[in-house]
Amino acid sequence: MNSNTDTSRSTKASAPVALHARTSVEQVEEGRELAPKFDQDGLIACITSDADSGDVLMLGYMNHEALVKTVQTGEAHYWSRSRKTLWHKGATSGLVQVVEEMRIDDDQDAVWLRVRVSGSGASCHVGYRSCFYRRIPVGKEHEAGKELVFTESSKTFDPKLIYGDVPNPTLL
Repeated sequence: MNSNTDTSRSTKASAPVALHARTSVEQVEEGRELAPKFDQDGLIACITSDADSGDVLMLGYMNHEALVKTVQTGEAHYWSRSRKTLWHKGATSGLVQVVEEMRIDDDQDAVWLRVRVSGSGASCHVGYRSCFYRRIPVGKEHEAGKELVFTESSKTFDPKLIYGDVPNPTLL
């Protein structure tokens, strides 16, 4: 799939997804069973990167339902911690994340998605391509008192045009 606008994958649930109980270190680290470890809030971290460039687009969280829906549909679903609801990425904005590859880490407590994003290709609700659009000065730059450095020069869309009066999900 090479088009950023292709969202032809079905968003309807398909075959059931088996999430197995964690029975041994060997099963979790070396086995073929998906046995994710959700945290005390029922969430698992998910790093999402661009399928072509490898750039990190965002860090989100999945609950059981979001993980299952992502596997079933081939489109990224997350749990919105601020809104406390299931979130189909792009359902409002049109910036759907089509999953090219989904991986789980060694102890199955983090997920990595490689995606192609529909529309402008942005994944950040602020309008930037990546949610990681600022760099933190470290070492000598930090000692020199340098502030956060923007790594993207412009936004790919105007959030007001896309989201209108929808409340901002950023919590203070």
